[in-house]
Amino acid sequence: MTVESDSFVEAVREENRTALSRLGSSKALYADTQGEMETEEVLQAGATAEQAAMATFEQWADTEDGEAADVFRESAAEEQEHYDTVRDQLDAHDADASELPAIQAYLRDLDDTIARVGGFIGRTLAAEKSKEQMTAFFVGQADPQTSQLFREMGDDLDAQLERGLALLESCCETDEDRAHALEAASGAIQTAYEEYTDRLEGMGVNPKPVC
Repeated sequence: MTVESDSFVEAVREENRTALSRLGSSKALYADTQGEMETEEVLQAGATAEQAAMATFEQWADTEDGEAADVFRESAAEEQEHYDTVRDQLDAHDADASELPAIQAYLRDLDDTIARVGGFIGRTLAAEKSKEQMTAFFVGQADPQTSQLFREMGDDLDAQLERGLALLESCCETDEDRAHALEAASGAIQTAYEEYTDRLEGMGVNPKPVC
């Protein structure tokens, strides 16, 4: 990363420190599975997240040009591979019946390139936390093969972050542009955090303590 990229990522993390910390807790996986912390439910949640991200990035790629289209299309292809990988661990995944993750609904409402790249970076940072929890879950289940699959997906997120930051540097020419991207990145993370909070509170669980 360049100095500018480092500073942007650090700014996003600092502005969303609490949200990212709690999205990286085991309670986040509990929320994603609606309290059903079993292998099938964890895999279903993972498949839903990957399928939704794939569709979002495909939509963006179809309405962007040049480098932005390339970045989003490559990321959509990775998410397709992730979805296929997780789906292969399931008897079936009914994507049409799955609830659209709030972060993806937020991202799909972003309609300019700078906001999209900011949202893309924010989503990547949030998704890293999710992959860490899923990896840890399968380690705890003594399932090294599946834990390795999620670990490898996490490695792909590193590449997505690098591409997103390169695009950020290409399309953000002013401080106002970077502020716009930062707002979108934080918006993506906070949307995921609000869904996490709402789900836990709906189940009568205190969302605040990190575990």
